[in-house]
Amino acid sequence: MLTTAVNPYLDGNFAPVGQELTTDTLQVIGELPADLSGMFVRNGPNPQHSPIGQYHWFDGDGMLHGVQITNGKATYRNRYVRTRGWKIENEAGKAVWSGFMEPPQQDNPHGIGKNTANTALVWHAGQFLTLWEGGAPHNIQLPELETIGEYTYNNQLVSPFTAHPKVDPVTGEMMFFGYSFAPPYLQYGVVSAQGELLRTVPIDIPTGVMMHDFAITENYSIFMDLPLTFSPERMQRGEPMMMFESDRPSRFGIVPRHGDNSNIRWFESSPCYVFHTLNAYEEGDEVVLIACRMSSTSILMGDSQTDPTADIPFFHCWRFNLSTGAVKEEQLDDIPAEFPRVNENLLGRKTKYGYAGKMAKSPVPLFEGVIKYNFSHGQSQTHEFGKGRYGGESVFAPSLNATTEDDGWLITFVYDQNSETSELVVINAQDITSEPVARVIIPQRVPYGFHGAWISEAQLSHSL
Repeated sequence: MLTTAVNPYLDGNFAPVGQELTTDTLQVIGELPADLSGMFVRNGPNPQHSPIGQYHWFDGDGMLHGVQITNGKATYRNRYVRTRGWKIENEAGKAVWSGFMEPPQQDNPHGIGKNTANTALVWHAGQFLTLWEGGAPHNIQLPELETIGEYTYNNQLVSPFTAHPKVDPVTGEMMFFGYSFAPPYLQYGVVSAQGELLRTVPIDIPTGVMMHDFAITENYSIFMDLPLTFSPERMQRGEPMMMFESDRPSRFGIVPRHGDNSNIRWFESSPCYVFHTLNAYEEGDEVVLIACRMSSTSILMGDSQTDPTADIPFFHCWRFNLSTGAVKEEQLDDIPAEFPRVNENLLGRKTKYGYAGKMAKSPVPLFEGVIKYNFSHGQSQTHEFGKGRYGGESVFAPSLNATTEDDGWLITFVYDQNSETSELVVINAQDITSEPVARVIIPQRVPYGFHGAWISEAQLSHSL
């Protein structure tokens, strides 16, 4: 009997949607909070055409799904990010580029790869940017979600731009980095509160590594030189270009915010991989980092791992003592969790609470709930989405007149396998185990995606 294997990332709720909709009146089950006013936008991969060769979830064209909430009512729209690559393939009527799992297309007349702009989002200095770590951000018009174009800070951007820049809620500065296969392997940049790219400096690391995220504190930026390495030499030998080298330590570099390679300090720890950091802060002589740690990873390599705990992320805490050079590492929880978020009004400062997606037991990444961590008590509570219901990253939206850190709402898209429908759920962050306060029914399926952002009414009105 002939069976054809289906790519799991082109099946079920990973499969792309074809229509770009604008819907003004959405059904709301429950009640949208009176003090919740703004727009939730989520980015994710949505291939425009049938892929060439093997497809990986990271390959798809960026598509934004947005729900605008005001006066207890909600509207929905979704739009492709119209990148250069999207336009070329749209005109061709077919895929022109292959993805991560295929050999690089050295002879592609349009270039080796395309910026898919499919990963994350940031609002800064009146601009709403959609991000992909291999190239420049794209500027998006709100609330329409129309693509304005690549955003290069008046051509001052000289490096790739991380999918996870950090905005200091006090100074308004935005820190970012870019990693590369060739030297300089790492570059670090700072953008002023007014949106001016102030400087980009190289940071020395021994070889190219996949560095997806980093962290900031009030005075420092923290880089993770982890042993997921790139090697063109390996590739020439017919071995994988990217490999997790379990005999290499993890290195964490701590640099003053406006410092450079001359005053970065490196700390070594056990080999691991981290896709996402929750937060970091300073406490006495220590810099404290909280992140989702995996013992190793096989991501993008397509090879089998001998480590049974590979690719399973758990909350971890590292303490780096700037006086003694000592490193302490501790696992904080035994429940697999990813896509961590905090109340971003406290980013870089010590928080009492953190939030993350609770991972389901599944060969593909599915989130069956959202966990709220209370770090001062070492406890957690979980909101379960329900049987056959899976969500994504839950973004914290503070109440307008919030008086405490967790006074606000957790917002995410949830897909119901039973009814094959999608909805936006709004959960009271102070009462996380209760039913959602509101469920907004979306007029089409919202495929599983990556990162989201909450843009407040005040930010929407200042969008340029």
